[in-house]
Amino acid sequence: MGDADYLKRINTARVYDVAIESPLMQANQLSARIGNAVYLKREDLQPVHSFKLRGAYNKISQLTPEERERGVICASAGNHAQGVALSGRNMGIRAVIVMPRTTPEIKVRAVAGFGGEIVLHGDSYDEAAAHAAELQARDGLVYIHPYDDPDVIAGQGTIGMEIVRQHPQDIHAVFVCVGGGGLLAGVAAYIKSVRPDIRVIGVEPEDAASMGAALAAGERVALPEVGLFADGVAVKQAGKETFRLCSKHVDAMMTVSVDEICAAVRDIYEDTRALAEPAGALAVAGAKKYVAETGIENQDLVAITSGANVNFDRLSYIAERAELGERREALLAVTIPERPGSFREFCMRIGDRSISEFSYRYADAQRAQVFCGVKLTNGVAERDALIADLEVDGYEVVDMSRNEMAKLHVRHMVGGRARGAGDEVLFRVEFPERPGALLKFLNSVGDRWNISLFHYRNHGHAHGLVLVGMQVAPDQQADCRAALDALGYDYAEESQNPAYQLFLHSH
Repeated sequence: MGDADYLKRINTARVYDVAIESPLMQANQLSARIGNAVYLKREDLQPVHSFKLRGAYNKISQLTPEERERGVICASAGNHAQGVALSGRNMGIRAVIVMPRTTPEIKVRAVAGFGGEIVLHGDSYDEAAAHAAELQARDGLVYIHPYDDPDVIAGQGTIGMEIVRQHPQDIHAVFVCVGGGGLLAGVAAYIKSVRPDIRVIGVEPEDAASMGAALAAGERVALPEVGLFADGVAVKQAGKETFRLCSKHVDAMMTVSVDEICAAVRDIYEDTRALAEPAGALAVAGAKKYVAETGIENQDLVAITSGANVNFDRLSYIAERAELGERREALLAVTIPERPGSFREFCMRIGDRSISEFSYRYADAQRAQVFCGVKLTNGVAERDALIADLEVDGYEVVDMSRNEMAKLHVRHMVGGRARGAGDEVLFRVEFPERPGALLKFLNSVGDRWNISLFHYRNHGHAHGLVLVGMQVAPDQQADCRAALDALGYDYAEESQNPAYQLFLHSH
């Protein structure tokens, strides 16, 4: 199929019976921060909160009466499923939706709400697609492919048509998320037909870069596995027709990390107060990385925010990783001497920087390990300077900011039973979230009692929640409580808490 045919298909695509012409809005805060005008193509505002409705409806609207009578089936990680389900409901057509078991619950509920018949099968799109093919053959249904179909591609291509119409001024580049490639193929086919000067750049997760691998190899390749964090683009192999179009029209491909995706989710939220799903934030992450790598300035960039179907329970993880993706937090493992007052001395070396997390546990009589998160205002340069300063002061420091195991697991597991931490008393303390609160607490303790356990995490509240263990002889416990009373922070003793007794107490 030639470019002229695709241009005609896109111009005549039937998408506006159900889809809106989504706004193209400037992300003012992000634009100011990266020195280029970034425009968001708000596909998250579609009735199904994703661009997928366009291609699905365009395809289904062109079925024959006999095909409509048979019904349709699709395999989808969620957003295409909602598009097919809503299209089927609007046209009075049976719609069977096969979804991977890993699909976020919000998408499963949405498909059910649109009247789709849901079948959960497999752990990836490819496994779901194989099962859908079996059901199609058995029941005589019409298969609606999520990306590798000319009518689906043309439906997605209407986004490129709208971008060109909405922004007639110069555009340096349009950034597009990529799974199987339907959106990228459609947008690139249209833009390169009418505005060949505009760069079209595909963006994939580092652990699901099937289109990039295919373009690099000159042929479609099947990845052995793909990451599922950005579940909307978790595709092991790019489509045949999408690969052909992307080979011809796409200027470049790039990949972004999980942390960079999470930072982009926050960027979108700060400018729009909308929560993009990970796949929906890929284009913004790519635009930011492109600016950082190329050093371009004062250019107009367009990023398609392709979807907003994110599970609510993923938000805490996204927020935690966003700081690292934006280089606004350093995770450090520091070895300090095990003696009264050493923890306070270390905190004084950190200075007035905001602390996002502190985990410490008595290990032995000589040395102790501290795991801490430090907020940064000057990114990597500030992190490197802080590490250098600590090393000059004699501390052993290991940077954990890029250590995936540390970020996912170890930061939540620091601690355990401490052999030798006799006379330990455990307190839960509410710290006011303001500079100097930690040092005020440590000064009240002074050198009288050794801190054997300390755990703090910033949860975004007015008060930080701290768990602290101190080695306090029985005849000094009254003095210890008097010192805490004088401090003025709310606290409670937790020495008899069964969680402490079972998992942390040194028996």
